[in-house]
Amino acid sequence: MSRSPEGRSTSEARARLLSTATRIFYAEGIHSVGIDRITAEAQVTRATLYRHFSGKEELVLAYLDQADQGIRGQIAAAQAGDPSAADRVRATARAITEGIRSPGFRGCAFLNAVAEYPDPAHPIHQAVLAHRQWFLNTVTDLLARTGDAPAGPDARHFVMLRDGAMAAGCLFDPGLVSETFLRGVEGILHARTGSTPVPDTTVSDTTGTAP
Repeated sequence: MSRSPEGRSTSEARARLLSTATRIFYAEGIHSVGIDRITAEAQVTRATLYRHFSGKEELVLAYLDQADQGIRGQIAAAQAGDPSAADRVRATARAITEGIRSPGFRGCAFLNAVAEYPDPAHPIHQAVLAHRQWFLNTVTDLLARTGDAPAGPDARHFVMLRDGAMAAGCLFDPGLVSETFLRGVEGILHARTGSTPVPDTTVSDTTGTAP
């Protein structure tokens, strides 16, 4: 059943608001962006915004939820094709470096958001923690299949390396940062499996200031 023109208009307005907010929040930060800026660039009225979102906080939560779903999809796609357990870890790491080397990369949306909402009880802070717990659980499950040693410490190591790469990727040469991150992941796999680290060929050699 097709939606009415009015229903399509409502849906399109919400999508436009969220798309606009996502672009500006990620590029410029959250606190620095007001509702008037978002509605002006989305070409909707304040009344339209409040029909879809109770306020700016709910819009930020929708932005983070969209980012969360995007990352989940990216990680799932990277692991498609049933490679070995170690290759699934490598594929997850490469998916992260693809983001780091993408145009307009400004770091991790969740780390950026939590820096602006430090109160652990705040809903936005809680949303960030929920996303990070999912990611840690995902990496833990992946690494648990690569060896008999407890996967928890290695998963936390992987997440720490990822956080560092995401922070450095918008400050230094993203190719060099990506290469360094992938080498770190190979080190984790080598420690778990005793296998020889696999050189990554997806990141070209670069020169520049070390991250």
